Amino acid sequence: MLIPPPLCPFTAARIAGLQATVLLLLTLLVKAKVQIKTASALGLFLLALQTLVFLAAAGALGLVAIGGAALVLNRPRPAEA
Repeated sequence: MLIPPPLCPFTAARIAGLQATVLLLLTLLVKAKVQIKTASALGLFLLALQTLVFLAAAGALGLVAIGGAALVLNRPRPAEA
């Protein structure tokens, strides 16, 4: 013999389960938002660092090129006979 289902489809256990599920999903959503903001901040920091390293390397190469050109242009020329 089967027990007839209760008239109310929501039991206390089902409501508690739904509340726990909603709480879990909200917690995961907040965690994801925090992770996104952290990763975004880290990405911006790494991009700025990469830009500064590139500018420093380009500046050093520019100084070496200017110094080499100055050495070539200012070297003593042999006297022509």
